[in-house]
Amino acid sequence: MAVRIVVDSTAGLPASIADELDITVLDLHVMHSAEAEQSTSGLSPLELTAAYARQLERGGDDGVVALHLAKALSSTWSAAVTASGVFGDSVRVVDTDTAGMAVGAAAMAAATLAREGADLDECEAMARSTIERSATWLYLHQLEGLRKSGRLSTGTALSATLLATKPILRVRSGKLELAAKTRTQTKAFARLAELVMESAQEQPVFAAVQHADAYDSAEQIASILGEVLPSRSQILVEPFDKVVAAHTGKGAVGLSVVFAADPKFD
Repeated sequence: MAVRIVVDSTAGLPASIADELDITVLDLHVMHSAEAEQSTSGLSPLELTAAYARQLERGGDDGVVALHLAKALSSTWSAAVTASGVFGDSVRVVDTDTAGMAVGAAAMAAATLAREGADLDECEAMARSTIERSATWLYLHQLEGLRKSGRLSTGTALSATLLATKPILRVRSGKLELAAKTRTQTKAFARLAELVMESAQEQPVFAAVQHADAYDSAEQIASILGEVLPSRSQILVEPFDKVVAAHTGKGAVGLSVVFAADPKFD
C-alpha cells in the first residue's frame, strides 16, 4: 500500500502520466445554459468525501495528499477542507495558491515519492516544495471570460483592453495579476521566455505549456523555450482542461514552470 495522490482536472495532468504514477484525477463540472453559454462548477464536499474515502481504502489508510485549484479561483479547495475533516489527519489538503500544471507537477513529484515508499508527511512536503518553486503565466487573446467569472479584476481587464495589448497574466497568491504587456504574440512569447530564464539561474527546469485550441502557438513557445533553457530541462505540451478553457477562451496559452530554487519576482 502507499500514500494516495488526488488532483482535480484543472491541472491538465496527461492521462498517461496519471496512469503511470497512479494519480487520481477528479473532474470538475462544465455546464451549458439554454443560451449556449458555458459555466463551471467545483466539486462538492460530498463528492470529495467519497473520493477521499475510496483512496484511503485503496492505500490501506496510509493517507491522501489532495491538490486542487487555488481557493481564490474555485470553490473546490474549501469543499476539500470540509471533506478532509471527516478523516482527521489522514487527508492533507494542500493550499496550492496556483493553477494548471504547477499543481500537476506537484502531484507528479508527490506520487513519485509515494511509489518509493515515502510516508504522508514526506509526500505532502514534496508537493508543497514543488509548488513553492513554481510559477504560472497565462497569455490571452481576450479577457472577457475571466472578467465575467470574477477571476480577473475589472481594472486589470480594462487596462489591458484600453492599451490594446496582448497581456501576460501571472498566478500570484492564487489570483491573476498583470505580469507584462506586449503588442504582439511574438513579443509576448519572447517576454515569457525571458521571465523563465530570469528565474532559472542556469539550472534545468520542468516547463509545461498548455493551450485552449491553440496547438501551433503552444508549440511555438515550446520551441522558443527549447532553444534557451538549460540542458536537461523538460518541456511538455498539453491542452487545457475543458473547465479552464471555458474561462480563458480559445487561443489562450498557459505556461507552468518548476524551478530548481524558489523563483524571485518583483
